[in-house]
Amino acid sequence: MTTTSRPQLSRLQRVELREAWQGEATDFTPWLAQAENIMLLGEAIGVELEVESQEKSVGPFRADILCKDTVSNHYVLIENQLERTDHTHMGQLITYAAGLEAVTIVWVASRFTDEHRAALDWLNGVTRADINFFGLEIELWRIGDSPMAPKFNVVSKPNDWSKVVREQAAAVRGGELTESQRLHLEFWTQFRQYLDDHQIPIRINRPWKEIWSNVGLGRTGFHLSAWNGLRDGRSAVDLNFTSPAAKADYALVEQQSRAQIDAALSRFGAVNWRPMPGARRSMIRIERPSSFSNPATWPELIKWMADALLVMRSLFAPIVQALNADGDTSPSLSASGVEPDEEAGPRDEDDAP
Repeated sequence: MTTTSRPQLSRLQRVELREAWQGEATDFTPWLAQAENIMLLGEAIGVELEVESQEKSVGPFRADILCKDTVSNHYVLIENQLERTDHTHMGQLITYAAGLEAVTIVWVASRFTDEHRAALDWLNGVTRADINFFGLEIELWRIGDSPMAPKFNVVSKPNDWSKVVREQAAAVRGGELTESQRLHLEFWTQFRQYLDDHQIPIRINRPWKEIWSNVGLGRTGFHLSAWNGLRDGRSAVDLNFTSPAAKADYALVEQQSRAQIDAALSRFGAVNWRPMPGARRSMIRIERPSSFSNPATWPELIKWMADALLVMRSLFAPIVQALNADGDTSPSLSASGVEPDEEAGPRDEDDAP
């Protein structure tokens, strides 16, 4: 009779935060601002983050860590505590939200009190869709003598669906949504559900009424846009170059990687290289015919678009991370958190290039 060996299992051991970080400003904030650690936080909240600075003044405010959401180009302000939450930090978060037009605020602490968790939930329920609050508890764990491992637990986050439903209902009551906008809102809702159901690791905007939705590539000044034209019968996915060095970046990619890109994307259709000399941005596009006005065609279109985004993100993320074209690629700061003249995507169907 054969005896089956049993695996040797150990136990997780909780570690006090002060064993790793003695001070918030001197130890924890510099650790969190490292690229691999801010990526871990970004995965917890579902946002592609790029660190701009530590202890940064934004207008009259000062954030522990200032990041950009590489998809929306909005600010992400991170406030840290190695202790439980307090009213002082709660007040800072509200001040940030009041002073910035579009922002995501992340509060990291060792423990959230019930009242502060409830306060964030309430703020997410009453604020506009472009103001978002996250509450994260940071933990440290180890197994036996292994190195300590951090873990972020989300205790409060925006309820995307409730915000969309609330704003959609208000728009319908006010007669603000056109038939085209209603179609796009429903399409992006179904698209996001498809990503969730198939566990496809792509993060898009919350469902909305515009013709496009964006996907980050981990670096400000570069993003993917998926969009559907209602009148012209086409759908597309673009790689957008939007930094101040967009033209130089585009030229480098075309020079160094065009053959590789054309081969990788050929199964999705013709690859359209668009330098766009008269515009600030440049782009690389794949597109296909579509019948967007007929929702019965959406399942096949959604699958094509999700597959294209997945392949393009895998292809372009390392390419744009390695770019080092001449020019100032650092985004400028403004009260709204958006670069001047920045084009996140086509504003409407007539603006789709």
